[in-house]
Amino acid sequence: MPGSLQQIILRSFRLTIQLIYNLAILALLLGLLIGVGRTLLELGLAFSEPTVRLGLKELITNVLSLVVMLELVRAFVEYFEFERIRLEVLLEVGVAFVLREMLLGLFGGNIQGTEVLWWSGGLLALVAARTLAVRYPGRGKDAR
Repeated sequence: MPGSLQQIILRSFRLTIQLIYNLAILALLLGLLIGVGRTLLELGLAFSEPTVRLGLKELITNVLSLVVMLELVRAFVEYFEFERIRLEVLLEVGVAFVLREMLLGLFGGNIQGTEVLWWSGGLLALVAARTLAVRYPGRGKDAR
């Protein structure tokens, strides 16, 4: 009898987790669609701003933010599909985020000199780690 109660509780837990992840994926997809829509609507800012640089800065910021958001959505979908998060997917999210921050810093003039070297080194380390994660994949929970 206690075994069947435990099975019911575990099944309820799994269903609850699936529901929560489905809702999270829907929320992320909705946010992504709204972000794409707003970016397309703000495309006119590239022409209406006092300088082309200001308009393009906003456009680049929005597009790079969408890339990071897209990678996060992909990580959630990957988890839901395989019930685990692969290291290379997390590293890709990290690469997208660091690249976004680095490009925005360079474009805004906030990063100069040796800071560029540090950002580039961090980016290189993430890319190298991703390459190693793809080249030497860990064993999943099913592999023995």
